[in-house]
Amino acid sequence: MPLRNQKCAAGNNRYFGQVPQEILAMAASRKQRIFAPMARGRKHPFFEKIEVTGTAAKGKAVGRAPDGRVVFISGAVPGDTVSVQVFKKRKGHYEGRVTEILNPSPERIQPRCVHFGTCGGCKWQHMDYAAQLRFKQDEVVQNLVRIGKLDLPDIAPILPAPETYYYRNKMEFSFSDNRWLEPGEIASGEPVASRNALGLHIPGMWDKILDLQECHLQADPSNAIRLAVREYAESHGLAFFDTRKQEGLLRSLMLRNTASGQVMVLIQFYQDDASAREGLLDFLLDRFPQITSLFYTINRKGNDTLYDLDLICYHGTPYITEEMEGLAFRITPKSFYQTNSRQAYALYKKVRELAGLTGKERVYDLYTGLGTIAQFVARQAREVIGIEAVADAIEAARVNAAENGISNTRFFAGDMKELFTSEFLETHGRPDVVITDPPRDGMHKYVVAQLLEILPERIVYVSCNSATQARDLALMRDAYRVAHVQPVDMFPQTHHVENIVLLERRSHE
Repeated sequence: MPLRNQKCAAGNNRYFGQVPQEILAMAASRKQRIFAPMARGRKHPFFEKIEVTGTAAKGKAVGRAPDGRVVFISGAVPGDTVSVQVFKKRKGHYEGRVTEILNPSPERIQPRCVHFGTCGGCKWQHMDYAAQLRFKQDEVVQNLVRIGKLDLPDIAPILPAPETYYYRNKMEFSFSDNRWLEPGEIASGEPVASRNALGLHIPGMWDKILDLQECHLQADPSNAIRLAVREYAESHGLAFFDTRKQEGLLRSLMLRNTASGQVMVLIQFYQDDASAREGLLDFLLDRFPQITSLFYTINRKGNDTLYDLDLICYHGTPYITEEMEGLAFRITPKSFYQTNSRQAYALYKKVRELAGLTGKERVYDLYTGLGTIAQFVARQAREVIGIEAVADAIEAARVNAAENGISNTRFFAGDMKELFTSEFLETHGRPDVVITDPPRDGMHKYVVAQLLEILPERIVYVSCNSATQARDLALMRDAYRVAHVQPVDMFPQTHHVENIVLLERRSHE
């Protein structure tokens, strides 16, 4: 029975949390870990009535224990009153999971997906979207103030996503021969017909995969392709990957799409079995003729990363194309492109606006990826220089610029901290404006130091992690003031939030 249709054993409130009562009898299973409430009096306490007051990092909610310590809670919504089983106790806080909803929050809603509560992909499906936006904005402000110690202007209201489901243009699924068992399967005691899975990792468990019946993050034909691949593999006896033993044929499946309906499929194989591989790939082409770009690779490494692998285009073009304001961007399997295409357009427009370009400026676009932002602002700049670590992405950026008829961009591949140096700047010119969109870890301290050395007039800092963004901004607060903050919701139903900050040199105050 889906978790969303369970009722609490101790009352009449509908259960929308993560630990329904039928799971509690399964803790003795040795085949997979079950987080169940412990009896009171044991090492970890059980709290019968906790008022949930807000949200915290990684999608968790927060309340106060009877002893005054903070409790970080999985499965709760601010405004709930809940019972909580603690599973981790620290000097200053507890971490726990909801076992019962005593009084649901008015902002608690019915999750859409049957996998909610097990899959970690959409931790906020049980929260009204307006509340999601409010808590994301609060997180940005708290990080900038608490971590960055920044004086902030009025924060612009977060930009909501036009689509709250089916908005992702990229999904990555893993194969496993030891899937996560559903509660009913464990409770029955019956032999399991198949342990194969094609889906997403159970949160915090690198070797456990949830076999997905449905996913509401990526539009069709994503679900259809995933289910068809799984069915074909089962019926033809193809070996699903064993992560622990590092053996099996099928390793991972990546699906990308564009707003215009182009579809890219990439399958990672562990074994180099040409007959089995070609059978599956030919099946996909026959079943899904709309596939624009079909890739495969043989990956015998200890991880699934693509950047050091040779990718073979089995059918179609070696890229798919996304369009924006008349610009076309070729997306290759290794390319970084914002995973929400429609909201990326809103984000790029805001970046261009905050850059304040007049046509006279030299702009540096750090962590440029495919050069999307660089080309998006190029018409308003004298020159744009893009830097990116992934060589394939830089090559695609150059091709994109040529295809788009843009002649005032230059792109360079290399590790940012090693390439963005004084020598590079002397050769290629110093920037008037810097746009930076680093990965979740933020900018390297050497990159920040270089920015403080050259002191461009404006810096537009785009981040998918406002905590590391705040850390970097704190290093620059003596030289720059925060002139504008614009949160952007790129990832509905999750706790993730994008944020844009405009920095202006203090010398001009």
